[in-house]
Amino acid sequence: MIDVRAELEQIIREQGEDYASLSRLLGRNAAYIQQFIRRGVPRKLDEDDRRTLARYLGVDEARLGGRSEGGAAVRNSASASDAAMVVIPRLAVGASAGPGAHSDGEEETGRIGFDARWVRRLGANPRGLSMIAVQGESMAPTLNDGDDILVDRTDGAERMRDGIYVMRVEDALIVKRLAVNPATRSYRIRSDNPAWPDWTDCDPALVEIVGRVVWAGRKMR
Repeated sequence: MIDVRAELEQIIREQGEDYASLSRLLGRNAAYIQQFIRRGVPRKLDEDDRRTLARYLGVDEARLGGRSEGGAAVRNSASASDAAMVVIPRLAVGASAGPGAHSDGEEETGRIGFDARWVRRLGANPRGLSMIAVQGESMAPTLNDGDDILVDRTDGAERMRDGIYVMRVEDALIVKRLAVNPATRSYRIRSDNPAWPDWTDCDPALVEIVGRVVWAGRKMR
């Protein structure tokens, strides 16, 4: 009988992966995989988690306690490549780097696939990612009008630290650089463009954090 914990630990070691990153890939807390391997909690992997791990690591699911797929998976095969993609929705909503954009909904206009390993290296949760567009120039040159940004909606107020966030203020959706005052826990909301003013000592109760910006891309002009 296969020792699933020993198999998984060996695969992780051979492929240079780490417990915390794989846990985040599954949308779990950072200690999930380590606890499974070292403490036996949970007793067995959830079926969806096992399938995700097998596809991402490029191994037969039987090595992780599932059914054999008739042979070891090959990372470079088309099927393994497809399975290792994270499909991220693109939403018909813009985060304003300006006065603020108003939106009544978040219609999905398409989907974009990213390599799962690349997404993991961003430190993002694949299950919480969405792509939206930047509107305005208040965050230039860091973010320009029309840039696409990946927003991790699982990385919000509960993990707050200095960084660029999408947030709602008075129903307006904006993207700004946010810093937390360690003494008062108030927010400082800053524009990277010096032509735009900063907002200091903002009450966190008046700011809804949507998620942290983990990546940006733009069309070359």
